[in-house]
Amino acid sequence: MNRTVRVRLTDSPISVAGYWWATTVGFAWGFLWSRGRIEVRHGLIVFSGMPRWTFGRGGSCVGGCYLTDRNHSDTVLGHEVVHREQWRTYGLLFPILYWMAGRNPLTNRFEIEAGLEAGGYLRRRRTRSREG
Repeated sequence: MNRTVRVRLTDSPISVAGYWWATTVGFAWGFLWSRGRIEVRHGLIVFSGMPRWTFGRGGSCVGGCYLTDRNHSDTVLGHEVVHREQWRTYGLLFPILYWMAGRNPLTNRFEIEAGLEAGGYLRRRRTRSREG
């Protein structure tokens, strides 16, 4: 009898373990460097007051932690919640897949899924009213 063992790497106990490992690392990093508030918002552990060199772009989601200096509006946190779910789905594969998707957020499928405008990658155009 031929038995095949399949290991599922996404949405699996393996990815959940990776998510919790990343959350532990993010928590340790945030706890070490945060000089601002540490609070739970939208289900994320938000570390603010981080030195600029300790995170990427306007902030970084590592597992269930969000590391930033002061970029933590409700809109941005909604974007980061999607990244938290991506960490849960892909576990430790997430940073590799994210890197493979490219550095440009406008073409990176993970940033597109999280919402480009909410992530601060697209700015709303302000319309001027015409007097006439």
